[in-house]
Amino acid sequence: MAVLKVTFTKTNRDKLAQVLWVLNWVSVITGVTLFSLGLFLKVEIQKRRELMSKEIVSVPNMLICVGLTACAINFLGGKICYDCVDTTKFLRWKLLMLPYIICTFFFTFCILVGALMCYSMRNDLEESLFLGLRDAMRYYKDTDTPGRCYIKRTMDMLQMQFQCCGNGGYRDWFHIQWISNRYLDMTNSEVVERLRSNVEGKYLIDGVPFSCCGLHSPRPCIQHHITNNSAHYNYDYKKEELNLNRRGCRQALLEHYTQIMQSIGLIVLIIWLFEVSVLTGVRYLQTAMENVLRLGDPDSESDGWLLENSIADTARYNFNIIKNLGKCYQVDDDPNIDVPNTSQQAQENVPVKQIPVAR
Repeated sequence: MAVLKVTFTKTNRDKLAQVLWVLNWVSVITGVTLFSLGLFLKVEIQKRRELMSKEIVSVPNMLICVGLTACAINFLGGKICYDCVDTTKFLRWKLLMLPYIICTFFFTFCILVGALMCYSMRNDLEESLFLGLRDAMRYYKDTDTPGRCYIKRTMDMLQMQFQCCGNGGYRDWFHIQWISNRYLDMTNSEVVERLRSNVEGKYLIDGVPFSCCGLHSPRPCIQHHITNNSAHYNYDYKKEELNLNRRGCRQALLEHYTQIMQSIGLIVLIIWLFEVSVLTGVRYLQTAMENVLRLGDPDSESDGWLLENSIADTARYNFNIIKNLGKCYQVDDDPNIDVPNTSQQAQENVPVKQIPVAR
């Protein structure tokens, strides 16, 4: 029994073909949209590439490829639906319709995978940002090292633009040397003592770069001796709200990219639902037109369906096809199983010699 069978008149088939022709051209626009979203996400990730340990390119590349494929498939679909108005023109596409529908089905599945990938890349992005920001903070002081001289400007712009500080918070700067030795006064006994007191010979202070200062704080920024209450007037770092950005830059970037990916994922999901509806209409049009050819009357009513048999029968039929294909390529272990035994044949062909009987 056919699944979701619908009866179409000649007028209904023509209207369905015309509507699908329009929808396929709309799908071409959605393909351009997918391509643009993938390109936009790729550019946004590339802007902060130096702050990531690895480049997250799987999702944008997936969207770009799916978008280009959508333009090609729906352009062809529009041509097919346009010709389906005329039964004689449909004969050109009769053999191509079913492979086209199968390819479109897998294509819509790829769109769904792309939407799910937008929601699942958060963990990879968080790990990449954690390692990338950690290395960027280590190289903050290397303004005279080739290949790292831009890191200080990048970190400062990031902390000011996103109003964040450090990797997970402002205290991350306490555990690394972010001031280059070329700017340390080695004649100062306090500086020398601080360097000697560290096992790795690093100059660690309870201070942060200027870019960590809060823009909306009424008090002048306290970026040095943050934990020393006596170094500042009317100040208690444990009780008073610090005039530093409290949020870590990893969290700020993660929220920024998550918001972008969730928005893109929602758009891609809507596009997937639209493509599924178009694919359903094309399947109805294909089966209805094939039944018209069987009846031999272009003006007669015809039935269209999604599946010719029930879901269980269709699954069983396809499973048997796959199983038979496997048997066709099955090879026996013994390569000589079908080779005749020459020695046995030779024995059979030797004439039997009669032994004379004594009388």
